[in-house]
Amino acid sequence: MSAEYATFGLAPAMRAGGVLADGAHQVHRTFTDFIIDGRPLLFRLSDLDAVSPLAADVPPAIFRNHVRALLLEVQAPLADGRHVIYGCPECESLGCGAVTAVIERDGEDVVWRDFAWQTQERTDLELNGYHGIGPFRFRGREYRAALEQLLVGDPGGDSATGRRVLLIGARAAVLAKLAAALRQIGIGADIAHDAAGVQAEELRAYGAVAFGRAVGTGERAAVREAFDRAGADAVYVDGLAPIIPLLVAQIESALDRSPVEQRRLTCLVATGEEARIEVTSVCRVRLLAHRLDRLHRPHVREIFDGTLEAGTHRIPLDAKAVKGRSFLVARTMGGVLAAPVVRRTDPNARASR
Repeated sequence: MSAEYATFGLAPAMRAGGVLADGAHQVHRTFTDFIIDGRPLLFRLSDLDAVSPLAADVPPAIFRNHVRALLLEVQAPLADGRHVIYGCPECESLGCGAVTAVIERDGEDVVWRDFAWQTQERTDLELNGYHGIGPFRFRGREYRAALEQLLVGDPGGDSATGRRVLLIGARAAVLAKLAAALRQIGIGADIAHDAAGVQAEELRAYGAVAFGRAVGTGERAAVREAFDRAGADAVYVDGLAPIIPLLVAQIESALDRSPVEQRRLTCLVATGEEARIEVTSVCRVRLLAHRLDRLHRPHVREIFDGTLEAGTHRIPLDAKAVKGRSFLVARTMGGVLAAPVVRRTDPNARASR
């Protein structure tokens, strides 16, 4: 076994949910990811759609037990000393498949080894092992210090904190549909005309505030002032158009608190001819075009669905798919970005990051 040490850390991460083009939905999950040698371990697993057991919506008692298992203070949950490192984001069932590994002490050190894809109580390392990953040897003090911080205060946090959105706008029907879509994927949503009279504690529970296009400058400023007085760390979202999947994507992007340098999808900008996308590791990217026709009816069209290498990519756009008022939504398993399609003659073209 290698005697070289790897660094161990933790960082917030997100599994993007969303309302999909076929009407289905996937659940939004926020979790704590494992950072090994400065890079999320999940990125080494290609395009895996999974979350760690350290999810924000896990009940506190279960969250503590997961942390203590990683600290080797309680028995490993699986046979042969194996622990779930990443599991299904929808149901967390082993039957859906999970990335597992043996975690053991070696003197003062902690070692993660024998990574495998597991669907039953035991796994065949020859058949299902991740042969290019690990083993990782961590200094015990560094490893324990990182994990023990999760046990300070309220483990896992309040599942609602940072995952609630305040919707402010004039179009009640759109707000109601948006709130329903957000709740369906696991994001709390409330509708209001303003933030006047709302207690500071309640304002601090919101991770984002989404403004409809009809909300005036003065009204927006008053809301921001109320949140500032409450010491609330909310992100403000200006709705691009009354298209529910597009608004959901904007809000999910705003709720992503993972460090920018540890995200897979880092940039999306579009003109009428092409979309420019930047990714930091090999991943599957799905690109959808949303638009409103002259009667303000929404239309959606898939532009691209494929695996991209790390770097900057330019994807041609079909003029028919992005005519009129059009917007793009790019998704990976770990994030989502939304951006308007801006014609080259428009000096206000900006990238979504």
